[in-house]
Amino acid sequence: MSDILKTLSDAGVSIWLDDLSRERLTSGNLADLIRDKHVVGVTTNPTIFAGALSDGAAYDEQVRGLAARGASVEAAVRELTTTDVRNACDLFRDVYEQSGHVDGRVSIEVDPRLAADTEATAAEALDLWKTVDRPNLLVKIPATVEGLPAITRTIAEGVSVNVTLIFSVQRYRAVMDAYLAGLEQAKANGHDLAGIHSVASFFVSRVDSEVDRRLAAIDTDEATGLRGKAAVANARLAYAAFQETFAGERWEALRGAGANAQRPLWASTGVKNPDYPDTLYVDDLVVADTVNTMPEKTLHAVADHGRITGDTVTGRAGEAQEVYDRLAAAGIDVDDVYRVLETEGVEKFEKSWSELLETVRGQLDGADDGDRG
Repeated sequence: MSDILKTLSDAGVSIWLDDLSRERLTSGNLADLIRDKHVVGVTTNPTIFAGALSDGAAYDEQVRGLAARGASVEAAVRELTTTDVRNACDLFRDVYEQSGHVDGRVSIEVDPRLAADTEATAAEALDLWKTVDRPNLLVKIPATVEGLPAITRTIAEGVSVNVTLIFSVQRYRAVMDAYLAGLEQAKANGHDLAGIHSVASFFVSRVDSEVDRRLAAIDTDEATGLRGKAAVANARLAYAAFQETFAGERWEALRGAGANAQRPLWASTGVKNPDYPDTLYVDDLVVADTVNTMPEKTLHAVADHGRITGDTVTGRAGEAQEVYDRLAAAGIDVDDVYRVLETEGVEKFEKSWSELLETVRGQLDGADDGDRG
């Protein structure tokens, strides 16, 4: 029986799981995925943690300890989430070493309520880095306009960063510029550039969801024929931008000083439209020097029936641009699509963060009641 995930890994795609929970860590599930499914990293976000802590049995003992100490809700959330991330970093330490520090990475996101505040985002990123205190951590910073200078400042301090919520190639170019600027400042600050790593999380399925909704409203034969094509085309254009940026003189000077390229990461790769193949955003985005972070359902689907046929990205930027030219001609305002997606993305994570705080507040109150009972 062929090992499809190994074929994907051998093609240069790092397979990361888009999920983390105390249960995954303590049950051995995550260790099994590392051993059996070629998983070499993990990403988290506020929605993932909100889901994990709402099923709070695995966290009961730590919550009771936090309640006994009189911890605030904010402090409790910080300790609960960073504990999971620190333990996951330790679990991935062998992968981290074996991959030459490229993989074995675990991501944790800054408070999404800070997405429009450069100073607060940079300060929290540094605090998370110190709190988790593991070299294979990636701190997630959203690619909002205000987030860009925070990315530069964080990289300049020698902190490894996962830039999240990227939707447009234009914003992606600004993200890469922020990374290079951070490396230049880190070099000036005396940091070892070889120790700084970064990925740029380019969201995929949400692009199709929003564009397809607008194409359905247009309801012409041309519009119908374009459904399900925007997301992959967008990612292929992003990879062409990556190749261009990390081949120029500015990059070569940094590479000569030991810097690592900021790899594209395909995020939001679970297929939301049941009419599309459930492995679409993996099969059609196979290319070296990338990461694909998958929900477990998508991971198992790829393992079962993925179609990994080699590089499906390189040299296809022209074809991808034709898709976007046709979308514009059909009446799709792609700039507005990206604005809507970024706004919704931040709002969704803020909502999840609020749910996380409420869940933990309830657990702390319950622990207090139990102590008094």
